[in-house]
Amino acid sequence: EINAAQSEEEDLFINIDRRLIKLKFKDILLIEAKGDYIEILAQNKRFRVHSTLKKIKEKLPESRFLQIHRSYIINFTQIIDIQDNSVLIEKSVIPISRSNRPELMQRLNLL
Repeated sequence: EINAAQSEEEDLFINIDRRLIKLKFKDILLIEAKGDYIEILAQNKRFRVHSTLKKIKEKLPESRFLQIHRSYIINFTQIIDIQDNSVLIEKSVIPISRSNRPELMQRLNLL
């Protein structure tokens, strides 16, 4: 279960073991779909939430997050580098699907 406050907010509440945990959008690095769950990687923490990428995508600000693969949404302000068809965020290498690559490139404001 995921609750986000209004769009001008900076936080997202996730429900873990009947506790609501507040995550700041800026601290979320990436979100990965794993079956009926999503795994949220935030600053050095991982959270498993019973939800879908589609549901969480609706709660995330588009100014910061982008789905780059059917199983991944990334916080593109956290990208360290991009090589071929993958991005590096912290120590995670995330694949970029061909269909999502153009939007990522557009968002990055390449020089």
